[in-house]
Amino acid sequence: MKELVLNNSLVSHKMGILRDKNTPTKEFREIVKELSSQLCYEAFRDAETTDCRIDTPITSTTVKRIDLGQYVFVPILRAGLGMMDGILQAVPTATFGFIGLYRNEETLEPVEYFFKMPPEIEKRKVIVLDPMLATGGSAVNAIDQLKKHGVSQITFLCIVSCPQGIETLKAAHPDVRIFTAALDERLNDRGYIIPGLGDAGDRIFNTL
Repeated sequence: MKELVLNNSLVSHKMGILRDKNTPTKEFREIVKELSSQLCYEAFRDAETTDCRIDTPITSTTVKRIDLGQYVFVPILRAGLGMMDGILQAVPTATFGFIGLYRNEETLEPVEYFFKMPPEIEKRKVIVLDPMLATGGSAVNAIDQLKKHGVSQITFLCIVSCPQGIETLKAAHPDVRIFTAALDERLNDRGYIIPGLGDAGDRIFNTL
């Protein structure tokens, strides 16, 4: 499985609230948090586990454990920061790295300005966070940088995507798994997703 779109009526309901231009910042942030947490659970659906023996209040039993220390979550700044609370809700002990990119509004190409990872990132499994997968340029650039640092197992989580962005990311990095809450119709001539939800970063940080 290289891509998964959340198929859930409650997710669709929440997406409808996100898309509404009249949704206030507080509610927008809360829903991004909820959906980010849901995407995180999906990303771990087939994670490797080991058996561990424990005592319950009633008896002894064998349970499954994930070595969460193997994983690093990497939000793409700045909009990806809006997904961190949802990740922390699902994985309170999460470790984070950061990649700073902004989009040149004339060329629509990403420009990198920051890269900070925990030690031995090449030994970790990395989950990249960005609310929008539009042209795919930022995602491809971020994953390019991670692979240059030796990372080989990468998953990409986003709230909204479109066919062009998914195809661009899959063409550049066919080994990367993609999880998205919504797959929209297309891009407009300015590189924005249609119908989309506007600029996720501006709406999360109330910089409209």
